[in-house]
Amino acid sequence: MAVLYYTQHYKEARELKKRTTDRASGILLHPLSLPGFEGVGTLGCEAFAFIDWLAAAGQKVWQVLPLGPTGYGDSPYSSFSAFAGNPYMISLSALVGEGDLDPDSLAPMQRLARDRVNYAALYRQKNALLARAAERFLKSSFASADQSRRRGDFESFAAREQEWLDDFALFMTAKARHNGLPWQEWPRGLALREDRAALEELRKDPGYGAVLYAQWQFSRQWKAVREYADKRGITIIGDAPIFVASDSADAWSGRKYFQLDGQGRATAVAGVPPDYFSPTGQLWGNPLYDWDALARDGYAWWKKRIARLLDLVHRVRIDHFRGFVQYWAVRADADTAVDGKWRDGPGEKFFMELVQHFGEPLPLIAEDLGIITPDVAALRDAFSLPGMRIFCFAPWGQETWNDETEKARKFCEHSYVPEQYVRECIAYPGTHDNDTFVGWLSALNYEQRVSVEKYLGCISEESMAKAVVECLLRSKAGLVIFLMQDILGLPASARYNTPGTCNDRNWTWRLLEIPDTRVAEWLQQAVKQYLR
Repeated sequence: MAVLYYTQHYKEARELKKRTTDRASGILLHPLSLPGFEGVGTLGCEAFAFIDWLAAAGQKVWQVLPLGPTGYGDSPYSSFSAFAGNPYMISLSALVGEGDLDPDSLAPMQRLARDRVNYAALYRQKNALLARAAERFLKSSFASADQSRRRGDFESFAAREQEWLDDFALFMTAKARHNGLPWQEWPRGLALREDRAALEELRKDPGYGAVLYAQWQFSRQWKAVREYADKRGITIIGDAPIFVASDSADAWSGRKYFQLDGQGRATAVAGVPPDYFSPTGQLWGNPLYDWDALARDGYAWWKKRIARLLDLVHRVRIDHFRGFVQYWAVRADADTAVDGKWRDGPGEKFFMELVQHFGEPLPLIAEDLGIITPDVAALRDAFSLPGMRIFCFAPWGQETWNDETEKARKFCEHSYVPEQYVRECIAYPGTHDNDTFVGWLSALNYEQRVSVEKYLGCISEESMAKAVVECLLRSKAGLVIFLMQDILGLPASARYNTPGTCNDRNWTWRLLEIPDTRVAEWLQQAVKQYLR
């Protein structure tokens, strides 16, 4: 039944890919950044209003960040599950409408700031409200037809998604019982899933039912948003971090697929080597895959993961694509990523398995940023996966405009200069890990600033913010994506994330209101002018 259920979504993904290859454009805005009065962006009325705005602005794509429940550091790229949805996105107002919460219970959430997400408050207050709603729902008598219908839908969801949902609910329930400790620090029998009685006891815990309820509500609310996007002609692009978190249901329930020791601790962890941006590299700390074990199972875990994502979105961006060719392995006890080693990833055989399972073209996008070797580009192109081009990554300030120098030639031929964009790529001014475009401009040195000013033909930050939008729309890139912050010309204070830092400015920015019609009209006129 599940195979038939997902197959329909694969067919939809292949059909909907046409929307994002014939000169389209879209906006990147994470759902948690939507405006609203519940302390965080939700899948309530504001999500539908944003889709309406996208359509009015002539946009065909909504790109989101990973949708999973956030773990340490509140990063969407560090999740407790590669399959579950983020309960913070659930609209509590919708639960009030269904009778699972009383109207006055939302008051604490409505007092939270609207310009920033307060994750600490969400952890305390929203999780408690979701548990309260779950208790009322699960203990209700279901006397009415509507209550019976909802109960049947809940049970159908739990049965259909049981393969990943049970593990996730067990994991989160056990984690709550052990004061949030990583699973490697739980009692051995539970950590290694050898104590069957302990696992069965967790299923009787009210917290287990609350997790099922929250995932059911996320699923049905997201499904409504996706269906509305379909009606409005909007394709949703999701995001999949290549690695999973060490403290996750994935690592706990699938130890054999990771390079872990007998205690469940990583023997080596992920990162990237030293480069221009970091003399000590980046030590991510994610457990590494045992690709041989995954291959023996026909990459079943990855197929299920992508299938689940395609149930939520139309296309999936694979973060750190180069890790499928080679990945940087660092000792688990290392302090930096300096002394890591390159190890071979699964390469072509992995993607051949995906093609045999999902068909062609694969509804995937390769995040191919950084130092990309020829073998990485060859793998990307062999499966017709679009890569990414970033305007801000061009070598601004290194060219000479007044003569035919070698620097000028190299600048003009650089792959991130808009003239070099190709149809099978996705162009961005910058990504969620970069400063906003206006913030980036403000941080440029004199030579770089002059270089960008001459290229765009304007000098003020406001005019350049609009000019870069039109510049990318004019390019050959099949798809262009803009962060909402860049459409609005917002400064560095609106930045999503600063890699390598952990503070209350990362992942917390929110849109205060849906942009007005003037912004939509300008954007719609621009996409018409450049045939998008």
